[in-house]
Amino acid sequence: MSARSGRPGPQDPVDTVAGIGPKTAAALAAVGVRRVTDLLLHLPRRYDDRGEVLTVAEALRTGGQVLLRGRVTATAGRRVRRRLHIADGTVVDGSGSLAVRWFNQPWVAERYAGDGVEAWVYGAVGRSRHGRLQLVNPDVEPVEAEQRRDGIVPVYGRLGPLAGRRLRTVMARALEALELLEDPLPEELRNELGLPGLVASLGALHHPGSPADLQDRRRRVAALNDRESPEHRRLAFDELLALAAVVADLRARRRAQAADPIPVRGSFADTCRTLLPFELTAAQRRVVGEVLADLGRDRPMARLLQGDVGSGKTVVAVLAILAVLESGRQAALMAPTELLAEQLHRTVGALLGTTGHRIALLTGSLPASDADAVRAGLAGGSVGLAVGTHALFQEAVSFADLGLVVIDEQHRFGVAQRQRLVDKGAAPHLLVMTATPIPRSLALTVYGDLELSVVDELPPGRHPVRTEVRDPSARPRIWSFLRSEIAAGGQAYVVYPLIEGSESVEAAALEAHEADLREALGGLEIGVLHGRLGRERREEVAERFRRGELEVLMATTVIEVGVDVPAASVMVVESAERFGLSQLHQLRGRVGRGTRPSWCILVTGEAPGTDAEARLGVLARTGDGFEIAEADLRHRGPGELTGRRQWGALGFRFADLHRHRDLVALSRKVARQAADSGRLADLQNALLALHAVGDEFSIG
Repeated sequence: MSARSGRPGPQDPVDTVAGIGPKTAAALAAVGVRRVTDLLLHLPRRYDDRGEVLTVAEALRTGGQVLLRGRVTATAGRRVRRRLHIADGTVVDGSGSLAVRWFNQPWVAERYAGDGVEAWVYGAVGRSRHGRLQLVNPDVEPVEAEQRRDGIVPVYGRLGPLAGRRLRTVMARALEALELLEDPLPEELRNELGLPGLVASLGALHHPGSPADLQDRRRRVAALNDRESPEHRRLAFDELLALAAVVADLRARRRAQAADPIPVRGSFADTCRTLLPFELTAAQRRVVGEVLADLGRDRPMARLLQGDVGSGKTVVAVLAILAVLESGRQAALMAPTELLAEQLHRTVGALLGTTGHRIALLTGSLPASDADAVRAGLAGGSVGLAVGTHALFQEAVSFADLGLVVIDEQHRFGVAQRQRLVDKGAAPHLLVMTATPIPRSLALTVYGDLELSVVDELPPGRHPVRTEVRDPSARPRIWSFLRSEIAAGGQAYVVYPLIEGSESVEAAALEAHEADLREALGGLEIGVLHGRLGRERREEVAERFRRGELEVLMATTVIEVGVDVPAASVMVVESAERFGLSQLHQLRGRVGRGTRPSWCILVTGEAPGTDAEARLGVLARTGDGFEIAEADLRHRGPGELTGRRQWGALGFRFADLHRHRDLVALSRKVARQAADSGRLADLQNALLALHAVGDEFSIG
């Protein structure tokens, strides 16, 4: 509690707000709300325009969202099913009456019994199953001293135990803390950027007022609900700037570091030609040149390597690793899953097996004695390259002389996670790779500390994958087609979003469909692969599929990356609407890796004309990963492309990387200017303190 005013302060515990006791505070803490500021950052999920009062007769004619004043009565409710209670009533004024129905609100019968109460009623007029016009679960507030909640009214999503009128009341009391809230952006900068102050923004978002002019009010409601108001943009900018500050800080630190150059000897090109059983594409040669030039400089490399599935990024990474190993230093190659780490260990081992460098695998499921031996080899320098998962950045792992960190599928890792591995060396070089094309707006935000290389050419002989969207009734034809492909020498994947069925998720599950698929494809060798299998069993199934002993692989998304089978020519994805487009594009990349024409068949129960069906149509229409990523960003936000866990507590609650593209570029510019002027640390600390961001976002 603020000593100056007796009111709650922004950093005070949430139970300093009147109406929040210890029990409620504990429940709020469980959903991340501990300070008064955390409460204030819980914005309304929508805004209702309650500035125009209609009569019941007018409401019956116009329908839609209406505000009425009348006498509300309710009859005794009834329980229809175990979890469904219904109460009926009416709202009456001088022009007529309108039916009201409440679901799971058994207390209304007592509150509005008898002659009822004079009240303001707000809700949507719709039709019941029998065609009767009615209001369903309207907001009802008794008329007191001729006052009503008019104008633009904030409507909040449930916050722990708080909801509805109680949450609005608590929020109004929390607004008293605004007068003590410090703005992380200096006034001069706010004026330069044309952004409102933080105090004014939060005040207006929680208590928006109401323009007197009808058209002005409607425009204001539309801007608030679209999150395009100046106040929403201010909070979005804060979020984007907090991330941009972290990225600028990383960039500045890296540029201030000195690295030991890794020279590439003249014989290196001959060594590469000897090792590789194929010719590099022009794009690969260009990117290898960029990477080797970085390694030869006296500042640590920080480069993002983008390339579509099958473009040959791994080969580029292997050549960079070889250059580092040949210089007598060590390298680490980190992957997000054990399956991918195991695949990379095999691939890299096959390419570098004749060089004499020791390559080791380190994952969480490795037997303790084997893991101890790998860690000892890394610490002593006898192991040149460690390929592994998150196990690589654990505290027990140390390197004798780490010269290069390579991270595959970077979008699966957080900013802090990659830094934890980098910190195990003295300014090692960093190469991060992703097969998920990243829209420019997202790349500038998330990877602004990295230089960019793009492998924009597929190896010769690759065929584009033909993609079709089919409904479940097509399964017999799909299985018939799959049989014909296998008879011609192909192999097939059948992918499911779930291992087992779930009451809360309507989607196909592998275990529920296994018997049916085995019956439909009787006579074919079918294997099953998912994340619950032990490492040895997982390796056995994957290896049998690679050797062609299994003709069909039933799997979950564990095969999204890390399984390379050139003979595989058909990918069937069940409940395809449950996946993001970028994830489907990755899955599709498991086929078309050989010289056979290939197909990807997306099975969905979504009806034609729905958003999900239109979204899948993007994948059927194009193989351009960047176009697909842009569509995914529009439909699903950045979580599918970046993995929301890496942003810690911030989670992009206010920013939309598609809608706020101008703010993305602006935040990057402001962060760099702050870094150049020496103000970055103060700005970063103020922003991160406001949003209470955790270690996964902040770089120590």
